[in-house]
Amino acid sequence: MAEIFNTNQEDRLTPEERFKAIGVIKNRLEEDFVALGELLSEMKRMRTFKIKGYKNFKEFIETEYNMSNTLASKLIAIFDIYIKDMNIDTETVKEIGMDRLSLIKPLIKDSSYEVQEEWVKQAEELTHQDLKEKIKEINDKKREDSKTLKDVLVEQFMDNMKGYFNCSGKELNYKLALYFQDSDLEKVNEVIRERQRKFEEQVEGDNL
Repeated sequence: MAEIFNTNQEDRLTPEERFKAIGVIKNRLEEDFVALGELLSEMKRMRTFKIKGYKNFKEFIETEYNMSNTLASKLIAIFDIYIKDMNIDTETVKEIGMDRLSLIKPLIKDSSYEVQEEWVKQAEELTHQDLKEKIKEINDKKREDSKTLKDVLVEQFMDNMKGYFNCSGKELNYKLALYFQDSDLEKVNEVIRERQRKFEEQVEGDNL
């Protein structure tokens, strides 16, 4: 069924043939995710689902094919980004696979074509696990680089408190709620404002 649907034959299929094709290809998702993404992309764009009486694409895809809208959106994004926008050949996209393509999708969104090409190359060469670890390292570094001194203070405080009470973050929040529930919040706020002023003055002084 996947072979009867490609960009060159798109106009040959009737709406009913498209509806049937989705059901068949869905059962061969790993092999035919590109073809399925193309069908779903066209159907969403042209609002063909209205022929079946549905008001929106989400309702159509979940009811007719028992497919989550999240999965459908992932398949559509893979087709739109890698096939339509980047013009990568179908075989290359299939060889990389939907999992690795989905991993790099947030990194290539709104990026230059050179950056997009480099990430596609990485997705071709690396295993899923290696690619996942590489992306995690980059995201961790971005988060670390974007931390403010306030962020560092909060992290250190929370780590110290969790270590002292030997509990999780969720349990610590519970303990703090118990501690503060009968506190004079006005006095607490006064202490916070004073300490905040001193902290910000210190930060400003260090930046001079």
